[in-house]
Amino acid sequence: MNAPGRRMPCSRSTRHDSPAPRRLTLAVRWAGRLLCWSLAAGMTTAALDLLATPQAAWWPTVWPLPWYLTGLSIPAWAILRAREKAAQDPPDGDTLPGHWDRAA
Repeated sequence: MNAPGRRMPCSRSTRHDSPAPRRLTLAVRWAGRLLCWSLAAGMTTAALDLLATPQAAWWPTVWPLPWYLTGLSIPAWAILRAREKAAQDPPDGDTLPGHWDRAA
């Protein structure tokens, strides 16, 4: 019996993944984070503009910038995510829902 949390040598995958899918997954994560944070910053600046009405001369130029960044990050994330999905291995026959009734 092995110690809790420790893997047995035979349970490791013998297949080594190439670094390309990992880079793509990392790019999708960062694009998703950029999308979420720019959307949050856009909502925050819009609320601040509505509630506090800042009088700084630079404010009318700065407050829409997160919205522009959101608009740019949406297609970037969508394209990267589509490429990541296309690069995944197709599921084997046993994991498809149509084969579940025959598993029992």
